[in-house]
Amino acid sequence: MKFNADTFTLTDAGKFGNRALLIGAFGILLSALGYFLDAERFFYSYLTSFVFWVTIGLGGLFFVMLHHLTSAKWSVVLRRITENFMVSVPILAIFFLPLILGLHDLFHWTHESAIADDAILQQKAPYLNTAFFLLRAALYFIIWTILGRMLYKASLKQDAEASESVTARMKKISAPGMLLFALTLTLASFDWLMSLDAHWYSTIFGVYVFSGSLLAILAVLTLMTIYLQNNGALTETITVEHYHDLGKLMFAFTIFWAYIAFSQFMLIWYGNIPEETIFYKHRWEEMSWRIVSLMVLFGHFVVPFLALVTRAAKRNLKMLKAASIWILLMHWVDMYWLVLPNFGHELHFSWMDVTTLIGIGGIFLWYVWKAMTAHPLIPVKDPKLQASIDFVNQ
Repeated sequence: MKFNADTFTLTDAGKFGNRALLIGAFGILLSALGYFLDAERFFYSYLTSFVFWVTIGLGGLFFVMLHHLTSAKWSVVLRRITENFMVSVPILAIFFLPLILGLHDLFHWTHESAIADDAILQQKAPYLNTAFFLLRAALYFIIWTILGRMLYKASLKQDAEASESVTARMKKISAPGMLLFALTLTLASFDWLMSLDAHWYSTIFGVYVFSGSLLAILAVLTLMTIYLQNNGALTETITVEHYHDLGKLMFAFTIFWAYIAFSQFMLIWYGNIPEETIFYKHRWEEMSWRIVSLMVLFGHFVVPFLALVTRAAKRNLKMLKAASIWILLMHWVDMYWLVLPNFGHELHFSWMDVTTLIGIGGIFLWYVWKAMTAHPLIPVKDPKLQASIDFVNQ
């Protein structure tokens, strides 16, 4: 990999993209084999991996819109890297297509016989039906794609002309975009995750999924930035001050995730309504799932909280790298914990959990890398660029 410090572009893409593509293709081929061996188990593994990568892409979209709405200075040097994840969300729409084949394996409410014998499903049928489900999924990806492309196009236009009007346009897109993002992410989490058990419901579930997605993109952004700098890119542009702020955000949203997770649990525990408590019952009665539940609690909150609580830790790249890898691992465990108990009351790991993860992830990261190597790694004519480079934590 070669970096031109004058144009802030990668003149040699290196091996990252090709390796990601190779790993992704290998994972897809093995996963396809798994489909023929055990189709039902394949779809549960596939859904977990699909949602994991979608939340990372959507986390990037949120980060970019938040940056514009707050007129942030410190994150200007990180914006383009995040935009590359945001604009790569459309390729994940292709990975939604195999899930259409598995609707009957994944979602109990798609069976007419189940609806006929279930008063609750009959009441939810106007919303939970296959045609409307697929229509909503298409609408989600259309909205995410349009928002991402509009912001990315404006960002590239800013590279050509340092105009305040372009900066204002990105803010105008982000304002209604944030509302659309909140609505679509919430509904997508209801559709793809909560409706796996159509009797269960939680009005806070969308916020729970959102908090995990933001943590995930912060971890990915940290790892990608460290990787670029280890290969000679942006070494004079992104400083420990920017890493410090990434660490502060990861620490803050670790607490926010725990707050939302506890709020959901506490309200369900206090209400003690069977339709609500069944979610935690399935994840606690069987010992193997109880262990995973405790892993989510301690791994997703306690460990990163203690790792990032000090100022020194947030300014230590080795600690930030380890914490970011751990947060991503726990985000996957969290998605696994949401999906797989619906497959069976006992925990059974499958090699397809890994192959679907690297299959979708490899292709997604290859596409991200293509975007990253096509344009400058930073918004070179952003009016706040120099202020971002000179940024110092107070």
